Amino acid sequence: MIDGVATKQLKVIPDERGRLMEILRADDDLFMKFGQIYMTTGYPGVVKAWHYHKVQFDHFCVLKGMMKVVLYDAREGSPTRGEVNEFFLGEHRPVLLRIPALVFHGFKTISTEEALLINMSTEPYDPAAPDEFRVHPHDNDIPYDWARKDG
Repeated sequence: MIDGVATKQLKVIPDERGRLMEILRADDDLFMKFGQIYMTTGYPGVVKAWHYHKVQFDHFCVLKGMMKVVLYDAREGSPTRGEVNEFFLGEHRPVLLRIPALVFHGFKTISTEEALLINMSTEPYDPAAPDEFRVHPHDNDIPYDWARKDG
């Protein structure tokens, strides 16, 4: 796994009223600090990639549908430089994924319906100086193909 990436298996607690699932707590090993929480969605088959942050760590949790989240470590001096990680997150695999600063990341919705992702970032978004740096989802130097792998 890419250096600094961490996961937490989430526990869904159902009863006759519905479900409860804790995602991130201040006393979790994964918790660093609070910046903001936001949600984003992806339509089936759509790739939203690639970007990275210079300061911010992200914590992804897919609540509805399924997404393939892919990370690429291009950090100079990292022991896992050049490594690619794939994670399948969502209704069928409730996991919290921590993504370190400077690690490229993106996702593709792999469910047949719109997927919903919650991100708990360590920094609030600053529109005057956004900590967000992007490259094209397909035309880049990242050794990853977003196509489905049949077989």
